[in-house]
Amino acid sequence: MIRKPKPKNSWLTILLIITAVGIWGYNQAQPSAKIPQKSPTSAETKKPAASSSKQPETLGAYEVYRRCTLAEARNNDGDSFMVNLPNGKKAEFRLYFVDTPESAFKSYAGGDTNHSRIRQQAAEMGGITPEQAVQIGKMGKAFTLGLLASRPFDLYTRWDSPFDDNRFHAFIEVQQDRKLRWIEELLVERGLARIKTKPADLPDGTPASKQLQHLKDLERTAKRAEIGAWGL
Repeated sequence: MIRKPKPKNSWLTILLIITAVGIWGYNQAQPSAKIPQKSPTSAETKKPAASSSKQPETLGAYEVYRRCTLAEARNNDGDSFMVNLPNGKKAEFRLYFVDTPESAFKSYAGGDTNHSRIRQQAAEMGGITPEQAVQIGKMGKAFTLGLLASRPFDLYTRWDSPFDDNRFHAFIEVQQDRKLRWIEELLVERGLARIKTKPADLPDGTPASKQLQHLKDLERTAKRAEIGAWGL
């Protein structure tokens, strides 16, 4: 019987296989290496996330700012106030259609006062006294600012400033008694404002003339019920 010669260096092949298996098993037992993450810079951590909700919507000629909040300001009153817009800016706005009486007698530099204005407001709100008009002004201020401070509100503006005094006209929509209402309507139906100042078509397209008639209807109802200034 002829024997086949044994392959040379078979022991070396076996040794290499054993070594390879051992290295493979060792690598499997090691935890996976983690790639170090880059630490964010201070500028990256402070940068706010982009949000389309912060940009104003458009409705006809109006820009619409959702979920605005009342800003603290010394001159905040019943019909004009500083507002925090959702884009981080602030601006002072004045209500269309209505004027609340002054909430205090004031004297200004140069000798001017607001006393004649208060007398005019008193005469147009049922012939009450100037002192009574100021009291109504305080009530209107408390009502408006309390309502705006209680929850976010929507603001509609065309950025018109007739007196170039950085006060812009606006419609303010709030939730009252589970309904969406315009603030000028709430002030008139409570006898806290006279129908005065600039009118405008509503953002929903309602003509200014129709809204004016609606406000006069609310005023007549307040007079009959002797509410606010009409009850003094």
